[in-house]
Amino acid sequence: MIQSTINNKGKKLRGVNLGGWLVLEKWMTPSLFDGLNAVDETSYCVELGAQAKSRLQQHWQTFITRDDFAWLSSIGINAVRIPIGHWIFGANYPYHRAYGEARYPFVEGGIEILDQAFEWAEALGLSIVLDLHAAPGCQNGFDNGGIKDVCEWHTDEVYIQHSLWVLEQLAERYQGRVALHAIEVLNEPRWDVDTNLLKQYTTEGYYRIRKHCKPDDVAVVFHDGFRSYREYLGFLAAPDFDNAVFDIHRYQCFVREELDLDIFGHIKKTTVDWKQEADAITHELRQWAYVGEWSLGMDLKVVSLWANGPFNHALETMDKFQRDVAYRAYASAQLATFEKYLGWFFWSYKTETTPAWCFRDCVNNGWLPNRFGFE
Repeated sequence: MIQSTINNKGKKLRGVNLGGWLVLEKWMTPSLFDGLNAVDETSYCVELGAQAKSRLQQHWQTFITRDDFAWLSSIGINAVRIPIGHWIFGANYPYHRAYGEARYPFVEGGIEILDQAFEWAEALGLSIVLDLHAAPGCQNGFDNGGIKDVCEWHTDEVYIQHSLWVLEQLAERYQGRVALHAIEVLNEPRWDVDTNLLKQYTTEGYYRIRKHCKPDDVAVVFHDGFRSYREYLGFLAAPDFDNAVFDIHRYQCFVREELDLDIFGHIKKTTVDWKQEADAITHELRQWAYVGEWSLGMDLKVVSLWANGPFNHALETMDKFQRDVAYRAYASAQLATFEKYLGWFFWSYKTETTPAWCFRDCVNNGWLPNRFGFE
């Protein structure tokens, strides 16, 4: 184990999410779900039963490899955000009815994959943000929260306490590791989860992480929960709290008024609205912030497999040259705005069929830069 000898606090991050790796999302890896009724990791493991182990272990070992970490490092990306599920430490999580007769349906062994990721990251100079992406009972009702169409995490103290236990175990296991840059207490809790409950959970998560990780070494990250940053003014503020980072996710493909924008509308929203938001967060919140997720996606259909149409979007009537120009413009607009924050993370590094959401495809297609260095 490599011990930390550097101060990570306030380090600028230009990063990529490793989504679809340790938490499945069907739209990202449809081949894994071929022939199945499953729509998320829970139903995947329940439906396959004992067969899930070999399939998922194969996926873990091949979907992201050391070569991927090396490529990211070679082009100047300096961080990865790794989504994990609450089952990462094995069979001790609370039961949910979605598990049916399987008391512990999830495949074990993900923690060893995460250990390997730390080895790769440290060898190649990458920082890691660990992100509790799927909590027991599901915190948002999305497939990426583990159980699609269920949002019960906030309704049961057992679910909340297990989430806090996972955060503390992560902090204890990886404390002192050079690569550990931050731990995010919960990804995308839904907008109707009570803000005071979220603040109480986040505060307790902060203290659990701080038992093992010093502020100079590890940030504690919390998502906005799809509500205004103004609801967090003064929250986790200095001097009582140190190195707490606010996380927002910014997309333009999930609501009708954004889907109906042409490419100029997308760029204007990015360079005017989102730029003004960045300035406001900086001056009013007075707290470091990440854009923990963003993409070049402007088409709802490819990411929301269950959504109802119509799916008209900015690029559907363009030829290839025009699409390439549009993607480059949209990418540049977002990068220019998001550079105002302490860090950003593209979603995601790799997908099977959706190039606007696949960082490597975006770079190879010339839509994103091929160098992200700090020189």
